[in-house]
Amino acid sequence: MSESSIENAPTTGAPRWLSLLVIGLSGLFYAYAVWNAVAHLIAMAKDGLTGMGWATLGFGVVFPALVFVLALAVGRRRHAGELSLVMLTGLGVIAVFWLSLIGYSVLNMDSLVAG
Repeated sequence: MSESSIENAPTTGAPRWLSLLVIGLSGLFYAYAVWNAVAHLIAMAKDGLTGMGWATLGFGVVFPALVFVLALAVGRRRHAGELSLVMLTGLGVIAVFWLSLIGYSVLNMDSLVAG
């Protein structure tokens, strides 16, 4: 192959700025999930939490960050569309986890709250 055919070869993958935009926008939604979990933890901690309450609600704070890192690791070398689907899937996992956590904390309030 000549040098000119190498220079004219089509590029694969999305532009870097598009992938960074997808990561940044989805990162805002993941940060909102963390913020929401921190607010729930603070609201529940006003009455005093047991060790199980701290562990359960503390994991609710950490879980969105773990899912974001996992989704970023899975989707970092993919096209922007695939990356956005991976990030959206992670947000779906967080939504299901969050609803489960809210249901658990409402139904098992006596085992989470010390007072």
